[in-house]
Amino acid sequence: MSRVCEVTKKRTQFGRSIARRGKPKCEGGIGLKTTGISKRTFKPNLQKRKIWVPELNAHVQVKLCKKALKTIDRDGPYRVLLKAGLIKPVKPKKKKKNKDKE
Repeated sequence: MSRVCEVTKKRTQFGRSIARRGKPKCEGGIGLKTTGISKRTFKPNLQKRKIWVPELNAHVQVKLCKKALKTIDRDGPYRVLLKAGLIKPVKPKKKKKNKDKE
């Protein structure tokens, strides 16, 4: 499985790490020198969770980042998972007509 949050679609991003030496000018030095630039990755804080959805009366297992968990706490699991396309909408139950009463 890939490192992707199923709700926010966050994934691994790439960037650079810059190594510097020297004393800053504001501290009386002659300034910082860049001594190296290396590539690095920024990974989302992914966690596997079983989330209870009361509308479905069931648990749903999803791979989420921490920000998605906070969103679920704020907006509710049914609304967030439905918007992400992880669950289907609940259809209202039809009432049966009683033919005996006439």
